[in-house]
This record gives sequence, structure tokens and C-alpha cells, in this order.
Amino acid sequence: MKAFNSAFVLAESKHRLLLLTFIFAVSLICGAYFVGDTSIAKEYKGKLAQWGLIRATQNTKPTGCKTQCRPSGTEALPEGIVVKTSNLEMRPLWDSGVNNRNSKPSLNLLAMAVGIKQKAIVNRIVEKFPSSNFVVMLFHYDGAVDGWKDLSWSNHAIHVSAFNQTKWWFAKRFLHPDIVADYNYIFLWDEDIGVENFDPKKYLSIIKEEGLEISQPALDPSKSEVHHPLTVHRRGSKVHRRYYKSKGRGRCDDQSTSPPCVGWVEMMAPVFSRNAWRCAWYMIQNDLIHAWGLDRQLGYCAQGDRMRNVGVVDSEYIVHLGLPTLGGSHGIEVSNKAPAYPPSSLNAPTPSTTHEDSSRAKVRMQSFIEMQVFAQRWEDAVKNDKCWIDPYEKQSNQTDH
Repeated sequence: MKAFNSAFVLAESKHRLLLLTFIFAVSLICGAYFVGDTSIAKEYKGKLAQWGLIRATQNTKPTGCKTQCRPSGTEALPEGIVVKTSNLEMRPLWDSGVNNRNSKPSLNLLAMAVGIKQKAIVNRIVEKFPSSNFVVMLFHYDGAVDGWKDLSWSNHAIHVSAFNQTKWWFAKRFLHPDIVADYNYIFLWDEDIGVENFDPKKYLSIIKEEGLEISQPALDPSKSEVHHPLTVHRRGSKVHRRYYKSKGRGRCDDQSTSPPCVGWVEMMAPVFSRNAWRCAWYMIQNDLIHAWGLDRQLGYCAQGDRMRNVGVVDSEYIVHLGLPTLGGSHGIEVSNKAPAYPPSSLNAPTPSTTHEDSSRAKVRMQSFIEMQVFAQRWEDAVKNDKCWIDPYEKQSNQTDH
């Protein structure tokens, strides 16, 4: 009987020892898994992943989350921390007013490609635009940023420098729609603009009233270099959207529905609404820096009927001096004491050398080549996109002259 009892106790002891050993081992595994010990946890996590346990746990989300449209790259972040847009507002190093970040007034943006030799003209332009309503951004194509420091507004402007680049090159790289999303209107102007008869605040009031998503100030024909009749200033008019031509090729009349008769502005001083710019930015090609040909397609970004939402403002008009800058002598050097416009700006020869004339000719040739390339890309894009419907195709076919 004692032998039996001894055997029973021994067996029970072994069973208890095995049970304790098993419990201890399981405890170690669980501890390693939850604490994150790299030597053991990874091994067991790998096995659990093979069994599909971890994946099932991670994908347990409310079904409503699957329908959310989130910016690419933000999937790993909680939605409330994601900031989708930015602006060009400079922030102080202290007293940043974090609690008042939503209290600033709505602003607009004036962006220009500039050279130091047009400093006086640019200064007159910027001084017309009140700092309370406009952020100023200068694209320096000659690298001479320090030469602007003596102007009272310079420290409050955004300065970007890249040698011999056009405003469209700068705009594509530094005016992404998400960066300028805070601004109601974007003025993307050349530097050789006379603003003696232009008031930005009145201009804004007019384009809002008229519903112009894409616009430009009219050109004073007596002082401006005019390339297209549609842009010429009309006395006694507030806004016009079309022009008329009854002789020669390319007639324009009341039946015309396409550029350059209607729904069109030139590229030296365009003004875009926020939504129109979001569309136009995507149409600017990375490698076609002169943007020739883009003007004929801007009507597609008019947020509706281009015959209604694109126009030229007559009551606030400008002068386009037509100074040869990029690729040449960077234009006529104008001192701070210069008159509002260079004498006989249309007839006076621009000081230049044979090399500069050659450079300007090459720039124009490149612009023409880019216009052809853009036209071909547009044609190919229309042909290849089977889902896109041209809203103006029927009108264009009916009214071609």
C-alpha cells in the first residue's frame, strides 16, 4: 500500500511540475509578445500573422471609414492632424498667435517675375496693391534679390530666385493650388506694367460683381504694346467679353464662341480666382516655361461658361510696356526718378547688342516651338481620354469662320 501511495504521489508531483512548467513558458511568451521583446515577440507575431489573427484585428474599423477620401500619404495619421493646404504668410519666431490662426482676413496674391532693372516700375505696381489685402511674391530671374531691400515693402514680400526663369516656371513650382488656397484671387503679372489708371480694390469689386473667374485689365492702346484687339481698352465701358472683326481672316461676331473672339485673356497680366487657378495650374506644363498656347485653353478653367466668366475690365486699365527682359538686356534700366513710362515706349529703340538681339530671337523661337508642342499635347490628350467630353466642341463646330 505504501508503494502504491508513493507511486501516486510521485506521479502527481511530476504532473504538477509539468503544469507549472507549461504555465511558466506561456507566461514568458505572452510577456514577450505584449512587452515587445524583439528576440521572442517578432517570432510569435510572425506566426500569428500567418494565421491571419493580427491582420483581422488591425482591419477592424467602422465601415464608414472606408469611404473617406484622404490625401495620399496620410493614411497612417489621424484625420484631425492632417493639414491639406498652406499659405505664404510669414510667421514670427515668437508670439505666433497660435490661438488666433483663424482670425486673419481673406487675402489675395500678387506674383511677378522681376529683374532689378525694372525696379522702379515694379515698385509703382506694388505700392498700388494695399498690404492689408495682398501678399506680394517676387520671382527674381536675375538673382539680384538684395537690390530690393531698400524698398519699404520688401521685407514683407516673399522673394524666390532662379536665374533666367519665366513667371510660368516659377508659378508651376511655387504656386501649387494647395499653397495659395487661402487667396481669393491670384494676380500673375509681368513686370513691365504701368498702373497709373489701375486701382486693385476697385478691380476686385468689379470682377466679383461680374462673376469673372479669369480676367485681365484692358490695355491703353496709345501707350501699350498690343498683340490682340480683344484686350484694348474701351472708353465708357466697365467690362467687355468679346470683340468684333468683319474683314480678313478669323472673323469675330455675335455668333463666335471661341478664343480669341470671346472667352480669352492674354498672358501678361491675368487674374485668376482660387478655383480657376486650381484648374489652370494643372494645365501648365513643367517643361514649357513660356506658356504660349495656354491662353487659348484657359476658358476650360472658367468654372462654367467661358463666354460669361472670362473678360477684360475696361474701367481699371493698364499699360503694357512690352520691354524685352528675359534673354536680352533685362529691359530698359529705369531709375527711381524715372517718369511713369519711358518716353515713346513703343517707338524708342531698346539699347541692345547683337548678342542680346540674337538671344531675344532665340527666346521667341523657343516660345513658338513650345506653342506647337502644347497644341499637340492638347490634341493627344483629347484623343486619348475617352471619358472626357469637350463642352465647347459643338459650339466650335457650329461657329467656325
